[in-house]
Amino acid sequence: MPLSIRVFIIGLLLLLVDWYFYQAIVTVLKESSVFRKSASAYIYWGFTIITFLLFLTPSFISLADWPKYIRVYLFALVIMVAISKIIGSLFLATDDIIRLFRWIGSYFTTKSEIVVENAHHISRLKFLSQIALGMTALPLAGFIYGMVKGAFDYKVHPIKVTLPNLPSSFNGLKIIQISDIHSGSFVSTAHLEEAVKIIEREKPDLIFFTGDLVNDRASETDLYIEVLSKIKAPLGVFSTLGNHDYGDYVSWASEEAKIENLNNLKNVHEQVGWKLLMNEHIPIKIGDDEIAIIGIENWGGSFHFPKYGDLKKAHSGTEKYPVKLLLSHDPSHWDIQVKEDYKDIDITFSGHTHGGQFGIEIPGFRWSPSQYAYKQWAGLYTQENQHLYVNRGLGFLGYPGRVGISPEITVMELYNS
Repeated sequence: MPLSIRVFIIGLLLLLVDWYFYQAIVTVLKESSVFRKSASAYIYWGFTIITFLLFLTPSFISLADWPKYIRVYLFALVIMVAISKIIGSLFLATDDIIRLFRWIGSYFTTKSEIVVENAHHISRLKFLSQIALGMTALPLAGFIYGMVKGAFDYKVHPIKVTLPNLPSSFNGLKIIQISDIHSGSFVSTAHLEEAVKIIEREKPDLIFFTGDLVNDRASETDLYIEVLSKIKAPLGVFSTLGNHDYGDYVSWASEEAKIENLNNLKNVHEQVGWKLLMNEHIPIKIGDDEIAIIGIENWGGSFHFPKYGDLKKAHSGTEKYPVKLLLSHDPSHWDIQVKEDYKDIDITFSGHTHGGQFGIEIPGFRWSPSQYAYKQWAGLYTQENQHLYVNRGLGFLGYPGRVGISPEITVMELYNS
């Protein structure tokens, strides 16, 4: 089905939701003045028409040609309003379902009973309409807060991991992991500079970046080269590619253009001083001791993400190293291949999930929609002697914010006892 038709169908469905939700507004404003009713109608349907046109526009004008603020925030606002209306409509549907069953039940009740039930019908409908409007405002307010505050509320996650086979020279090694910057979603350097200052204050020995530097195009990094160049560590900064880095979600003019984009992105890693690991390993030495850093290209284990990674190639030759640390963007790789076939890999560092960018994390309880797609979606996971750490991401994608799941800077210290 052509994209334009799909977009039109989605827009039509959202239009139906708008009409259904508008009935709640009509009910609540039933006793209001004519001016208030008219003003509400013009504002509501005016926004709906703008929304509908925005959904149709990408079929004719590439989003890449739009100003970044409009791409990132205007579309996000439209999506947030649509989701909030859907949530509110669920409460309206409750009343409609009740009325449906009462209508069916009316065939089995007496006339007097029906009159008594109908006496309360209007007040109940108005009450549920008010609830629907309230339940629409709550998530919308939360989404807006997530854009203004949550998206840049960087959290340091300190964690200590014991590896009995860790050489004594590496005891206390401090590693910072960041992931999923998605530079195309930022609209200025200010917030990224704030994250870099946090990294600098931690004084890590080693830094890992586990993929998705961009949304699609290498040119997204142009504004951030200087900031990214400040991410440094004595033992080096090592990076790998994520699924978005390959440009797979863009319609390129030719295959050559896509390849050129990937080569440009590889050059960005080199330009900022990061060692990009492409299905390879490199030793890290302190004194007379060495451990291996392994990095592979994206290896997706779910949702048909491509498997560019070649762990067999990257792992080959690492047998002599007592500790092996793997950078692999997608955490499903650990569950499917790493812990099954490469049991000598001590820790796998992943990202990709963003922690869902929405959820709840309080002591003793965690929830995110991401957990329904990924068995390991945030934090540390351990099976026997192997560990996986899933970073919640530094940036964001799609929705330009975070609610309940903060952007993360992981600070991991390794000890041998």
